[in-house]
Amino acid sequence: MERERLTLRHVVLRFGFLIVFAAFFVLFSVWNPVFLNGGNLLNIVEGSAILMIVALGLTLVVATGGIDLSIGIALDFGAAFAVVAMSGYGMGWFGAACIGVIGGSLVGLVNALLVVGLRITPFLATLSTFFIGSSVQRIFTNGGGPISYRRMPTEFRNIAQGDIFGIPSEAVIAAVLVVIYYIVLERSIWGRRIHAMGMQRSAAIVAGIRVNRILVLCFVTAAMTCAVGGLIAAANIRMFTPLSGFSYLLDAIAAVFIGAALHPRGRPNVLGTVAGVLFLGMVANGLNLMGLNFNTKDALQGIILVSALALAVAQRRARTG
Repeated sequence: MERERLTLRHVVLRFGFLIVFAAFFVLFSVWNPVFLNGGNLLNIVEGSAILMIVALGLTLVVATGGIDLSIGIALDFGAAFAVVAMSGYGMGWFGAACIGVIGGSLVGLVNALLVVGLRITPFLATLSTFFIGSSVQRIFTNGGGPISYRRMPTEFRNIAQGDIFGIPSEAVIAAVLVVIYYIVLERSIWGRRIHAMGMQRSAAIVAGIRVNRILVLCFVTAAMTCAVGGLIAAANIRMFTPLSGFSYLLDAIAAVFIGAALHPRGRPNVLGTVAGVLFLGMVANGLNLMGLNFNTKDALQGIILVSALALAVAQRRARTG
């Protein structure tokens, strides 16, 4: 009997998150058959695209052993620079998109300057960038008013509202970035160096890894990636809404750390982040279909998220213990 209990415990701790994922999938499917509709499942993927992109950028920074609390600012700057370039300066859609990505990368450069140049810890450095970036947005928009551009070129709107072979373009963009991040972070020398930094930076330095150079590249790359999410957000609603990027920060952190806890070595990884994002997207969609009121839905979503994180951490401890 004791052997059976231990075996059951072993199964739960090893496959717990997968079991929870499947359980909620079945629950939402039984509660509302619309959940299993192909269109709804595609909506989950499409609705998770921006969060997926932001979480990928965060995964890169967390893999170095740091954190980036300013990813939402990079998303906002990507949207703002692109919209202003088109509405204020008459720039074409492609040039505006490039300006948006460059604008977002400025956030990464500031973070790199603070962390590498001034040796401020990533938490405090990126928190400072968050406050500065938030203030800049409020000042530029006279208190936080949106910048609308209803005559946005069709090509730019198609970044969010178009499709490629019937698949929403934003989902395609997110999938392409997932593949790129997986190859770079999980299957390249650069990725191995990043993970070495995250596991033990002092040993990485002794091994001759140029830690500072990699940190700069990671912060800038993460900010540029989040700026792409900003382009999608702006194209979707044809405007820039100040501070809208903050809404993705906590979910992105949750997705990254769920993914890290699922990894055998407890390190951030692309596939784990993808699993975390899809889980959050599924829960949000399923709770909406259940017709719960706003406050109840948020409370349940928080409880489910905390439980998933706790289970994922328990799985990691069981594997390493």
